[in-house]
Amino acid sequence: MGLFDFLRSDKDKKKEHEAEKAAEQVQQQAAAAPKPPAAMPDKTGIKYTDPAAATKAAAERMAASAPRPPAAAPAKPPVARPVSHTPTPASAAHKAVPAAPKPAPKPQRTYTVRSGDSLSAIARRELGNEGRWRELYAMNKGVIGSNPDMIHPGMKLTLPS
Repeated sequence: MGLFDFLRSDKDKKKEHEAEKAAEQVQQQAAAAPKPPAAMPDKTGIKYTDPAAATKAAAERMAASAPRPPAAAPAKPPVARPVSHTPTPASAAHKAVPAAPKPAPKPQRTYTVRSGDSLSAIARRELGNEGRWRELYAMNKGVIGSNPDMIHPGMKLTLPS
């Protein structure tokens, strides 16, 4: 018994006692279980230790000495929440509120390709940045095709906003 054992709490003493019991159980199980051969000769006559048995024994010792986590509290059932009513075309609430007007679609700006134009020149002139030619090509890939360098006079391109 140590000089300052009186300072330890009962909880610490209880944990220590449980750990000692677990260690005793492991020792009893180890004594009762048949022991595998610690070393076996191979074809060359050299002995080797069975790594699986050593690993299993170490894992059992660690599991026995590890503190057990407290039991989890039982899960609470989900709380029922009131469901709000969404008006349907047949409900009175839907008939009482007029439908919001749909916003008019913005007119798309278009550009008709002229002789000598390129996507970067169109982007510089119409969008203010020639680096936006990729954006212009992505919007008009169906009109231009798979090669962005092949635009022809008369093609109508949609300009990004």
